[in-house]
Amino acid sequence: MTATPPGDDTAVPRIDIQSQNDAPGLAFDAASASGTAIVRVTHLQKSYRGGSVMRRTPVKALRGVTLQAYAGEVFGLLGPNGAGKTTLIKTLLGIIQPSGGTAELFGIPVHSFSARRRVGYLPESLRIDRHHTARTALWYYGRLSGMTGAQIQQRRESLLKLVGLENRSRESVRRFSKGMYQRLGLAQALMHDPDLLILDEPTDGLDPVGRNEVRRVIERLRDDGKTIFLNSHILQEVELVCSRVAIMAGGEVKGIGTIDELRGDADGSHVSLHLRVSLADYQDGAEAPTHKTDFAAVCQRLNDSLGQAGFNTQDVTPEKDDAVCRLAVLVDRNDGSNALVDWLRSRDIRLLELTTHRPSLEDTFLRLVGRVDTQD
Repeated sequence: MTATPPGDDTAVPRIDIQSQNDAPGLAFDAASASGTAIVRVTHLQKSYRGGSVMRRTPVKALRGVTLQAYAGEVFGLLGPNGAGKTTLIKTLLGIIQPSGGTAELFGIPVHSFSARRRVGYLPESLRIDRHHTARTALWYYGRLSGMTGAQIQQRRESLLKLVGLENRSRESVRRFSKGMYQRLGLAQALMHDPDLLILDEPTDGLDPVGRNEVRRVIERLRDDGKTIFLNSHILQEVELVCSRVAIMAGGEVKGIGTIDELRGDADGSHVSLHLRVSLADYQDGAEAPTHKTDFAAVCQRLNDSLGQAGFNTQDVTPEKDDAVCRLAVLVDRNDGSNALVDWLRSRDIRLLELTTHRPSLEDTFLRLVGRVDTQD
């Protein structure tokens, strides 16, 4: 949904999406403008009153969130349901007021008209009156943004082509598939050519074809230098289109960076080893385990010892079989495997199985999020 106040023709940006970097204002070339923070959130907090009338315990939806999204990038916001993502989006749009901290767009407070007029928004559940066609819907949203008839006509044709609806533009939207409907939603968010596009779960509920269609539009916008803030719980979608990602859980940012940085492999020089080992003869200075609970403690001591030896242990899990556990260790690609195997042998730990595994975003997500009680 557009955020430009009606009646202000000067607020309507450039029309040609292909030439947006040539226009005055913010530079959207990622290389030259990567240091320009379009979204800046600092120690953001939001609490709601919850519980019974007699005993209202505050529910903390945001707990000191800090992040930045820069000009020309697609910034992804990942998290499970109830992580606080929706609360953060509503705060950025000026819909709700934070309980503490600051939120800025383009260096100014989010609630100011000068910030909001430069934002395009696609909500998770967009509603367009069923009597509309794609053409009349975009005319309607253009007028809400204060655009003139001539501006709307020129911009509308460009956007219909961008989202692949130019040949279906005179059909009622009630005949649209959900993928077509979402692409029309993207077009309405872009109608006033915003400097920042906020997308809330743009592919949620779509079939693979619909997801691919919407993703292609997002990729086109990314390649044209549009700054996009993408909220999603679909890891593959984020991994394909985003340059940087923040992972939220329990109202907090658990990790932030590029995909490789979050995987712990920023330069491609590491690999994750997955091992099954027998600790039946493990010598760690303690007596041999006699119960399952004792063996879990042995696994924890092994984890601690690996850390003290300089190994980056990602997971240590006891198996049901006696004295067998699984390890996941991030090591140097060149000689880390040999060093780890030598270390295990020196402590009488028998290697049963070893496989290499490049950490995925899903691995990182599960490791950072874990089991967190969340409120949104």
